[in-house]
Amino acid sequence: MIEDKKSRLIGQIKSSIIEIIHQNNSELKSNLSDYLSSKLHHDYTYLSNLFSEVEGTTIEKYFIAQKIEKVKELLVYDELSLSEIAYQMNYSSVGYLSNQFKKVTGLTPTHFKNIKEIKRKPLDEV
Repeated sequence: MIEDKKSRLIGQIKSSIIEIIHQNNSELKSNLSDYLSSKLHHDYTYLSNLFSEVEGTTIEKYFIAQKIEKVKELLVYDELSLSEIAYQMNYSSVGYLSNQFKKVTGLTPTHFKNIKEIKRKPLDEV
């Protein structure tokens, strides 16, 4: 019974983070810890320790990984500039986004974007 409650709570943490990033990123007006504590009605320290124990990573690292996945998606769609992506994803600057992106992926956002373009062939070459 306790394990079931814990896994449900982990699922709620993940769902909340995914919801913030992929659906309504602008909703995160406070910091992540306050948001999760109020939404899930648990102390953040408890949530954080539980998440780390079960998932083997921190909530913060999971949050960053999700943000970078969303940035990759936005880069692939190629509709927004890097500045617009940084703003939309609540990064304080393009430089901070680029550093975090490189730390997670090993590539700069521009290099990632160029690789994507190389992998795609024009329709007349298919």
